[in-house]
Amino acid sequence: MTKRTALVTGASRGIGAAIAARLHVSGWNLSLGMRKPKHPVFDEGGACHLFPYDAEAGGEDTWVVEAKRRFGRIDAVIACAGIMIPRTILSADDEEIDRQMAVNVKAPRRLVRAAWSDLKQARHGRVIILASLSGQRVKSAASGAYSVSKFAAVALSHAIRQEGWEHGIRATAICPSYVNTDMARAITDFDPDRMTDPDTIAQAAELILNFPDTASVAEFNVNCMLEPSF
Repeated sequence: MTKRTALVTGASRGIGAAIAARLHVSGWNLSLGMRKPKHPVFDEGGACHLFPYDAEAGGEDTWVVEAKRRFGRIDAVIACAGIMIPRTILSADDEEIDRQMAVNVKAPRRLVRAAWSDLKQARHGRVIILASLSGQRVKSAASGAYSVSKFAAVALSHAIRQEGWEHGIRATAICPSYVNTDMARAITDFDPDRMTDPDTIAQAAELILNFPDTASVAEFNVNCMLEPSF
């Protein structure tokens, strides 16, 4: 069986690194987008392709060309790179809004667009947008500006799902609450031991990637806390 190839953004740490590690064990070819490319611990043999990727700077077309040259195909785009600027929607300035939209929405859209013909050629292409429960509800005033970008990220996933459906492409927005990562620990006093483990999100991503076309998951919500609707 031909090995599938995934492009993973935000692969140097947190959820992106966890997904990459799990897919590596499962035999995927991996092209990892990192600001400072470095082979992860699990990649002792250097099998992964590394690309110097900054979500704010672009370069998606070049990345796709290099990954295709290395592995011959692209089957999945997994967009994990993201930023969170804790501002209320009215206290945030335009630059802070724009940065979050640039990284959380525009960058994954560009990467999916760059890989689109390859995802169609794969016949069962997959797109995962790492969104957030903040893209499902606005939990606090301080997360307001971030939530706007994550609601847009969820909508991006739905739009991709609609456009790719007839080509066998399935898109999913994974929406976790607090995950035990550097970003979450920096913005809350919530006990890290009670946060969702990044590998749990990686397990969900792998499950979704392996579902057949007839079992599409539009949104996958994950919560480490009890909330009325999530």
